[in-house]
Amino acid sequence: MSEPLIYEKSAPGRTGATLPDCDVPQAELPADLLRKDLDLPEVSELQVVRHYTRLSQLNYGIDKGFYPLGSCTMKYNPRVNEDMARLPGLAQLHPLSDADSSQGALALMFHLQNWLAEISGFQGVSLVPAAGAQGELAGILMIRKYHVDRGDTKRTRILIPNSAHGTNPATVTMAGYDAVELPSDEHGDVDLEALRAACDDTVAGMMITFPNTLGLYESHILEVIKAVHDCGGLMYMDGANMNALLGVVKPGELGFDVMHYNLHKTFSTPHGGGGPGSGPVGAGEKLLPFLPGPVVQIVEPAAADDDAPLYGLVMPEKSIGRLKAFHGNFGMHVRAYTYIRINGDQGIKDITRHAVLNANYIRVKLRDTYKVPYDHFNGHEFVLEGHFPDVEGIHALDISKRLMDYGFHPPTNYFPLIVPEALMIEPTETEDKAMLDTFIEAMKKIAAEAHETPDLLRSAPHTAPVSRLDEVRAAKQLMLCCRPIPEWAAETQSSRKAEKGT
Repeated sequence: MSEPLIYEKSAPGRTGATLPDCDVPQAELPADLLRKDLDLPEVSELQVVRHYTRLSQLNYGIDKGFYPLGSCTMKYNPRVNEDMARLPGLAQLHPLSDADSSQGALALMFHLQNWLAEISGFQGVSLVPAAGAQGELAGILMIRKYHVDRGDTKRTRILIPNSAHGTNPATVTMAGYDAVELPSDEHGDVDLEALRAACDDTVAGMMITFPNTLGLYESHILEVIKAVHDCGGLMYMDGANMNALLGVVKPGELGFDVMHYNLHKTFSTPHGGGGPGSGPVGAGEKLLPFLPGPVVQIVEPAAADDDAPLYGLVMPEKSIGRLKAFHGNFGMHVRAYTYIRINGDQGIKDITRHAVLNANYIRVKLRDTYKVPYDHFNGHEFVLEGHFPDVEGIHALDISKRLMDYGFHPPTNYFPLIVPEALMIEPTETEDKAMLDTFIEAMKKIAAEAHETPDLLRSAPHTAPVSRLDEVRAAKQLMLCCRPIPEWAAETQSSRKAEKGT
């Protein structure tokens, strides 16, 4: 039996607040400020608390179970991060405070900039971008301004492998460039011959995800970087998969010119609805002057050894400008700073070692049950095919829906596009062997069910709060209210469809 909606619990006169008798003359509000049709539920405080607590428990998150959402790196957010972000001196600091009264916060940002630069091998970092997608845009705008600053305006194309992160083509288009897709070879790497054929004096740069979305370390990455540099282009690295590189590989030392970080993926700040995100961008020597600003710098050295320097906000010399009000999502900076400081040098290395070990463990355990198209050493994630040649009508979506019955969040479906019925699985370093074994066993049971009782998969999930939805219809016909839409709204919607001929 489903739980009644909050409106169905409403009863006239029921209230969640008790106010004292009014001891001042009452005034009538102007009629044009009152809404006669504001149909709010009349419920008690306890009913409201229970209703929203129940809704929160229906939501699935990393705190409830395994969340192998490939490329999204849904790792555990340590509670100590939250404690630090709630310190009054940080949480209550007004964003318009002057530099003299914000030295602690500026010092934290300064050190985080330097740590991110050290981890990635870049000369400098800006913390301004508000999310990974905005960090991408910042990087491509920096590349654009670099070429324009040199008078090289004929460069209009950005090369993107078909194994790149899904947002890359959109970023390129938003920055005013043309996206050129490059194929992958039989090993899952960028096709070097296709790359070299595409490299000419119209190429502004290349966006590449490393490791790529197949979960593979590009074996020819140095040749890729050299080919783009030789034709005058610059290299952008999508940092979404940085969890496979921490303490092991520094992208700046490989030759990348610019990269964005996802603090909410790699450095354990809240992800998705628990955000906001944060997408700092790091740059090498060529692009350092073009970083979005402001960045934190030491504006006055310490007068003595036991004194602190004076920190201030500075715009880089040829900055692309501001991308966000104020100075980035500061609460995320505090959390990432805490994460890096607690882990230290060896802990940062262990994050990647354990993430890579976990992903390879699952791949090897499942490769005899599911087809793994690129079945060799992978990074922090891998991709398998979610279908079976001897079972008709079973798709990756069916496997994912059935996984929900086993208590797991589904992996990423149908991405990357170059793998049929793709399931991209990323366990992160968060999970222990017992959890990985439980997930592996569930995947094997689902494969057996696909052969023995395929309708069980096609009709899944069976234990979720709602049954399988028509996802296409749900996306096109949103129901943003918990009650049927009014008759006038339905009529308006129908007339608009008639006008469009749909």
